[in-house]
Amino acid sequence: MRVVLDWDGTVTMRDSLWMLLDEFGDREIFAQAEKDLGKTLSYREVMEMELATIQVPFEEALTFLLDSVVVREGFHELAAKHNPLILSGGFHQTIEPLLAREGVSLEVRANRINPRTDGWLIEWRDPEPCEVCGELCKRRNLPTERPMAYVGDGYSDRCAALAADRIFARDALARHLETEGVPFERFETLTEVVAALAA
Repeated sequence: MRVVLDWDGTVTMRDSLWMLLDEFGDREIFAQAEKDLGKTLSYREVMEMELATIQVPFEEALTFLLDSVVVREGFHELAAKHNPLILSGGFHQTIEPLLAREGVSLEVRANRINPRTDGWLIEWRDPEPCEVCGELCKRRNLPTERPMAYVGDGYSDRCAALAADRIFARDALARHLETEGVPFERFETLTEVVAALAA
């Protein structure tokens, strides 16, 4: 089974973008944007608004992440057994150094950052809205192989997860799927995902 793995809040214990915003961004803008996500603001608008508040050199932000980000239990085992695709609304420049720190090599499909000191800009991997959900989402970047399992936790996973044959969810994604009546398997550690895939 092809495994697709979200990064922030799925592989990582805490969302690394939220960590950056908490450390270097505008917390008030971040808090308000997260409240308005999916209501009065689109995913793209929220991401661009939040990233624009980060005005530190990229090297400083990356050092902070390399020192602070913790990966979820079972990540190394899942990577070794299933060679998952990392499909993220985050950024190559932050994900790939963390993978290198962990000694793991995986394909990554993500966005890129233009880390300007007057506010970071996002270079979107796929800037066109999804034909299914109308948002900038990850669905178009899913692999074509089937069957497919999707492992995720948040808002940006909603549409892509629905294209999978098997969904593993936690946190906001799990709550959304419950509300919508979509079957999924709940997880807190990636060790649980490895065990479920082996069953």
